[in-house]
Amino acid sequence: MNASDDDITARLRAGASNSAIVRELHVDKHRVARIRRTLGLPAHKPHVPTLEEKWATKTKRVEGGHVHWTGSKGSSSGTPVLAYRGTVVTAASIAFRIRTGRAPVGYVLPECDYHHCVAPEHVEDDPGRQKAREQLRYLTGGTARPERCVHGHDQAVHGKFEENGVSYCARCKAEQRAAARARETAGV
Repeated sequence: MNASDDDITARLRAGASNSAIVRELHVDKHRVARIRRTLGLPAHKPHVPTLEEKWATKTKRVEGGHVHWTGSKGSSSGTPVLAYRGTVVTAASIAFRIRTGRAPVGYVLPECDYHHCVAPEHVEDDPGRQKAREQLRYLTGGTARPERCVHGHDQAVHGKFEENGVSYCARCKAEQRAAARARETAGV
């Protein structure tokens, strides 16, 4: 079957690319290009999905309002990740951006009981998590955290809250982990 100029014109006006028309109608690429020029149609620009659109193709809503990630996962951690324009980002950070319209600060984690949930309404970044945990502390009768930890670290800078609202010094915790690793390496 030989495609007519009308067939090619219809496909061009429908938004098809030259190469798609060549494949579908088995016509010469120069003929398609000439007809595009004659019609005054610009070169076809394929739709490049946004980060959020690509994220949505890798998600599945499940019971309880959770969102299950069907895409790639980080090799060692199993964290849901997405490669986009040469970078790899976590699915949770995209979900956070969808909900808030801003880039997250620190790690983004689900605040629900569904493992690696990426529902935008279920994820929170570091400041949001700390604020919710501090509020929990006060709601359960806790007092304001001290200004300094027992080792003198400023808690406005290093202070964090556990999930249950208990405060701790992140710097002390990091120093304790580093000392434990050093002991392991030394064989003590």
